[in-house]
Amino acid sequence: MHAAWLVSLWLLGTDQEVDPWLLSGFVLLQGLRWWVLATLGPRWTTRIIILPGAPLVTDGPYRYISHPNYLVVAAEIALLPLALHLPLIALIFSGLNAAVLVIRIRAESEALSGISRSQTA
Repeated sequence: MHAAWLVSLWLLGTDQEVDPWLLSGFVLLQGLRWWVLATLGPRWTTRIIILPGAPLVTDGPYRYISHPNYLVVAAEIALLPLALHLPLIALIFSGLNAAVLVIRIRAESEALSGISRSQTA
């Protein structure tokens, strides 16, 4: 899905005027992404991997929100096309991303619930 998003931006956005405010918002999001990556360190991955005995990450942006990287991705998927005056691309891929996140977060929660139960037993 992300590759298709990038391709659509490349094909449809190359001759578009750029909104500097929305582009600035996109750039600022990268700071939050780096905060997420710095907080997770070597634990960052695109896979759902549960490390036996490892505590959940609760510092950095995880202090405030359960899935900060997903927030960054959702905002990026909307902001960059909007910065290129492509609202339909923003809408389509935001909807697709929401569907992916519903499945992904459900799978992560299910995987983590096994850890929570084993730590309390």
